[in-house]
Amino acid sequence: MASLNRPGGNVTGVNLIFGALGGEAAGTSARSHSPGNSHRHARQSELSECSTEVQEAEAGARSLGLQLNVLNATTESEFQRAFAAIVAQRMAGLLVGDDPFLQSRRDQLVQLAALHAIPAIYFSRDFSDAGGLMSYGPSIIDAYRLVGFYTARVLKGEKPADLPVMQPTKFELVINLKTAKALGLDVPPTLLARADEVIE
Repeated sequence: MASLNRPGGNVTGVNLIFGALGGEAAGTSARSHSPGNSHRHARQSELSECSTEVQEAEAGARSLGLQLNVLNATTESEFQRAFAAIVAQRMAGLLVGDDPFLQSRRDQLVQLAALHAIPAIYFSRDFSDAGGLMSYGPSIIDAYRLVGFYTARVLKGEKPADLPVMQPTKFELVINLKTAKALGLDVPPTLLARADEVIE
């Protein structure tokens, strides 16, 4: 793919990667990140350099005067070590990155955060539905709507190569109030008012 604006070939679609949001969500001081297979054995500093999402989250944390610790997990066994580090270093919270491996271990991550009483924010509402404290990311339902819109354009004769890859247009903030109460957290009314959905 040449670029998102001009994908070329016979490729187009809807992009759900939203690394730029990491800076907004960096009010936490710990972050779980699972690198792709090509970085499985890379050092942490190398991962930070090669991951735009991590770089933007770190920049957001610095702007808020916070320290961001990147905790890499590529296997389930590494989850225990990551959460042990969060507890030992008394980190304020956890920001779970947008990653297929982490998505596939959603229930385990939510359970570990609850077990260790760690406030966590996730990239997908699936985590909040599963008991996670909070999620903020692109609306999957809206993404399907955009895919249908593009499908119609292609069926009417437009070439996929001429259609830029669309970016998310709707984001949703989901707060699990039941989990907040279990953690002993008072969610500010202003934040509740901004939420697209509050799970009670």
